[in-house]
Amino acid sequence: MDRLGGVGAGAVIAAENIFPPLPSEIILPLAGLSAARGEMSLAEAIVGTTVGSVVGAIVLYLVGARLGRDRVHRMVARLPFFSADDLAKSEAWFRRYGSAAVLIGRMIPVVRSLVSVPAGIYRMPFVRFIALTTAGSAVWNSLLVVAGFKLGNNWEAVSTWTSRYQYAVLAVAAVLLAVWLARKVRSRAG
Repeated sequence: MDRLGGVGAGAVIAAENIFPPLPSEIILPLAGLSAARGEMSLAEAIVGTTVGSVVGAIVLYLVGARLGRDRVHRMVARLPFFSADDLAKSEAWFRRYGSAAVLIGRMIPVVRSLVSVPAGIYRMPFVRFIALTTAGSAVWNSLLVVAGFKLGNNWEAVSTWTSRYQYAVLAVAAVLLAVWLARKVRSRAG
């Protein structure tokens, strides 16, 4: 983000959408902090991260649309950090709430990414998907980027909080990876 400004923030958020273990709750406030330090403008941080969110969501929408429900479920069963149960829940939520699921889902961690897959599977009209994804992402990203921007003057407190949160997220990710690997080893042995 420091070198590429809004484009870099957008690229990181696009990756976060595709790989949910990357926490937007850390990335977005850091984009705000970069803006507070003058490395990019606040508008550039918000627009860049929102565009990145939409790009990541489009990738997952296309995965759902191109692979279809059965292949997506088989693929998710093999991936670390993804749960077939989480995908099934997001799918049920999408079937029940449709457009609202996409709009509101863009503001809920983990669901942010997963809601794009059933939207693709069930072929939500693409223009509607983009509009809802953009609106929901803009709200979520703006809140967290502005929070990081406002707290930018209190860098030491933000640094301490984000470091602790980052270590907690990395610890949880390591445990989840270990559990996933153990299950794979057991399933091959049995």
